[in-house]
Amino acid sequence: MKNRKFISLTVAAALLLSPIAYTINAPALNLKIDAVSAASEEAPAATAKPKPTAKPTAKPTAKPKPTAKPTAKPTAKPVVKATTKPVVKATAKPVVKATAKPVVKPVATAKPVATVKPVTVKASVYQDGVYVAYGDAYSKGTEGAKVTIKNGKVASVELMRTSPKMIDRDARNNYQTLWQAYAMMETRLVGKTRDEAAAVDAVSGATRSSNGWKLSVDRAFERALKVKPAGAVFFDGEHMGVDPEGKYSIFVTYSANVLTDVKVYPMNAAGDFIDAKVYTAEQTAAVAAIKQELLANGTSAKATAGLEADFKAAVNAFWDAQQNASIDNKSAYVDGFYSAYGTARSVGVERADIVIRNGKLVDVKLLRLGTNLIDRGNTAYAEVVKAYAPMTAKLLANGSFFANYDEKVDGISGATESSHGWNQSVERAFEKALKVPTAGQYFDGKFAGVDNQSKILLLVDIASDEVTDVKVSLFGADKKIIADNKLSPSQVVAVAAIRSGLIENGIDMADIEDQTVLSAAARAALTDALANASKQQSEYKDGTFTAFGNAYDKGTNKAEVTLRNGKIVDVVLSRVGMNMVDLGAKAYAEVVKAIPQLTASFMAAGTREGVQEVDAISGATSSSNALKAAVDRAYGKAEIAETNKAAYFNGIFIGVSKDKFVNVMVTVKNGVPVNMTVYFLDAAGKTRTVESLTAAEKTVKNEIEGTNVGIMHKYGYKPTAFGSNDDEKAVSARAVEAIKSALESAGK
Repeated sequence: MKNRKFISLTVAAALLLSPIAYTINAPALNLKIDAVSAASEEAPAATAKPKPTAKPTAKPTAKPKPTAKPTAKPTAKPVVKATTKPVVKATAKPVVKATAKPVVKPVATAKPVATVKPVTVKASVYQDGVYVAYGDAYSKGTEGAKVTIKNGKVASVELMRTSPKMIDRDARNNYQTLWQAYAMMETRLVGKTRDEAAAVDAVSGATRSSNGWKLSVDRAFERALKVKPAGAVFFDGEHMGVDPEGKYSIFVTYSANVLTDVKVYPMNAAGDFIDAKVYTAEQTAAVAAIKQELLANGTSAKATAGLEADFKAAVNAFWDAQQNASIDNKSAYVDGFYSAYGTARSVGVERADIVIRNGKLVDVKLLRLGTNLIDRGNTAYAEVVKAYAPMTAKLLANGSFFANYDEKVDGISGATESSHGWNQSVERAFEKALKVPTAGQYFDGKFAGVDNQSKILLLVDIASDEVTDVKVSLFGADKKIIADNKLSPSQVVAVAAIRSGLIENGIDMADIEDQTVLSAAARAALTDALANASKQQSEYKDGTFTAFGNAYDKGTNKAEVTLRNGKIVDVVLSRVGMNMVDLGAKAYAEVVKAIPQLTASFMAAGTREGVQEVDAISGATSSSNALKAAVDRAYGKAEIAETNKAAYFNGIFIGVSKDKFVNVMVTVKNGVPVNMTVYFLDAAGKTRTVESLTAAEKTVKNEIEGTNVGIMHKYGYKPTAFGSNDDEKAVSARAVEAIKSALESAGK
């Protein structure tokens, strides 16, 4: 075997090995790799994001990423040759040569610039970094902010409005007065010093939350102080905490570092506070006992006999509240969402999507991926499906404090291997969240990678950032793995050549003779495996996201986009009628022809930016653009740190009642619904004429279409049925179903 060489990110970024290429947006990677596509046309280069998707936080493209330092011993031989030149060459000469004459000669009597005393820049009293802090708590949750502080200013900020369970809600699940406040307050806070941030105006109609965000930012600055105020331990105010299982929420009040009050709120399965009016006698007794003991002894509280489980949850919630109140919060992790994979196998791999707060697991979703690395959901092995819920419960109960996570959660009988994979996924997700990263760019272990059109599965062994082995498997026409002993002689030769090429040169592997498409797939699969092994979190969540283009009075266009590491690995495009049913072959002939062409082009483009550069199909321009918009909105739903956090996408969206006889079209501007049009449909999904409507239908239509309140539509927030008689109430109830469906389609 030839020399193995280190994985090099700069090599990958320079690749452009075929006319059809996509950019994989992966953690620790920014690789341009050949896509596998049956499309004959050349995919356009994804060099610029469209205006709606531009991210203000994107890194400048002119500055090359530094080449990662090798971590292996000097005697180890790298897998991939180091690039001799950086991806972006440094400018060889300054724009203005040193010998160039100035345009205007200086006046002889002018004082030279050198005599001006240099300005002394005072070092910031704040440590650069990312800080998460929360405002004061109240019965519906609290405000929070993830603040990036640089040079004493807010470099970026992600604003949160949490549920009672203290997990950030989607914007549209909060009060409508907040829907536009997120973006407005973010704009006002970014670039400000601590004093300037404290002085910004609150958003009218969202004063309480605006002030909560300002307080969160101020507390983030306090946590960032290099030298904390003497004797300062806790922020004054009321702070909330919740145990990971969501059994109790505890509010603690501190004044001058003294705990002055504790409030105890039992929670229901939906994650809401149970109203004290409906407490059972047992709950009333438990709340009183827990409050008294926590107020007296805090985390050292002794459980009352028979209430051990309640006390354990309440103490965990008290600890959480105390951490949120602590000025010098010692958590080693950055709060937020993280995702990671377990050990890959030929039959698939486990993944865990988790939420971390104060260094503990507060939410987790477990997944079992198939050989194509797409979630199998309830189609996984029966024992694995049965294991999802109990394993989730065990992780939340036993993995609350990760520092005490020395022994992994016991596996679920019948799904031991998957249980181990989920444990490993959670542990790796925590490692991604570390404020001080561990050495190396990749986790050690075996990682799977699949090209975005499922031609090749790679199982890649990585140790100390070095690829040590690669197992190559081919997918058949049925999208199932071909067993090694079923490969044709030519496939055996191709597999051996691909394995050798990947081990020898990594993603620099040259095309195998007469196997151009398969070679491109192998490079893409290796890129995918490296992204799955990376210790950096992708900017997008993996999974399937459904979104729509702008609607009109004949229907709308729909895209179901499956993403992995920010790359499109599956996309299903369709044209739906006013009843939201796929028209299939009944759609316009040009649209029917365009959908498979666009599907191939979108897969070849592979990225959010690349899709927007795909040419519209002649004869189906409107639908082409609508489907491109739908893909972009699907990416918007997948964003971990949302760009322009909003309740709804701007545009026109339709929804239908459950019986598919009422359609409502909603227009959204500046993130809020501003207009609604009601259509009544026949059994074929066609729009009925106004003349055919009943009196009740006309009344409901006129009420909904003609009613606005302020800047948004009256029925744009928690619509409810109305009417002066039974007929009107029945029709309005169906119209409300359609409104909710349309808002769901528009929802971010």
